[in-house]
Amino acid sequence: MVDAIVTGAGGFLGRRLVRRLEQAGFDVLALDRSHGDISEEQVWRELPAARTLFHLAGRTFVPDSWSQVPSFMAANVLGTQHALSWCKRHKAKLVFASAYIYGVPNRLPIHESDPVRPNNPYALSKHLAEQLCEFAATYEQIPVVVLRLFNIYGSGQRPEFLIPTLLNQIRTKQEIQVLDLSPRRDYIFVEDVLSAFAKAMDVVEGYHCINIGSGMSYSVQEIIDILQEAAGTALPVVSSCTVRRNEIPDVRADITRARAVLGWRPEWDLPAGIRAMMKES
Repeated sequence: MVDAIVTGAGGFLGRRLVRRLEQAGFDVLALDRSHGDISEEQVWRELPAARTLFHLAGRTFVPDSWSQVPSFMAANVLGTQHALSWCKRHKAKLVFASAYIYGVPNRLPIHESDPVRPNNPYALSKHLAEQLCEFAATYEQIPVVVLRLFNIYGSGQRPEFLIPTLLNQIRTKQEIQVLDLSPRRDYIFVEDVLSAFAKAMDVVEGYHCINIGSGMSYSVQEIIDILQEAAGTALPVVSSCTVRRNEIPDVRADITRARAVLGWRPEWDLPAGIRAMMKES
């Protein structure tokens, strides 16, 4: 039996989590795409027993989800059910990487008990997967920790995401071009996210759904200002004033439960995280 299995081990977050766990002395099996499709049961049948399953594998990019709904549902919903069935067979704990699924919030900061309103197929697939997790924890006594990850950033993230896109423009362009400067998001540095996953190993029973964010929000304009200050640039900024489909104006996590259940709080503020990211990039 190994200490932990990490699915999605070839991804932005998975690679780092495997390294963090191994550095802490855990015996880890890294499961990536070379092992097969997580929506297929045979992949799970071939896995050894483990104490904890970190389930990070799945489809993640919101714009893709609109044109690839079946693929997102297969990976994120059916894949999660296979993960839960595996946990039941091996009496293992599940730590599940969920996402922001609240839609336009009623209030800020957003608490885990606030209404869930998925406004894109990706968020819907994560919400359905969470329901499977809660059912399994309630009726099959599988210990489950669901981490609702807000806007993660860090070195090695896909270039389509906002901060990598802006950083690339700062390094290669004469001006910075964006759709809209006003949307605000809660950005959480990848190293803080890894700490939350590590602490989730200590939760031994029940079902826990926990926000993982910084507790603060920043607009696109503020992100640009922080990036330019860190880079020592003063490029002009051009906005097309285009509002994206189903745009959410502001997002900020209530992280009270993370402190209470995990003993976790973010250690990196946004300027420090961005400076660290730029050094690694």
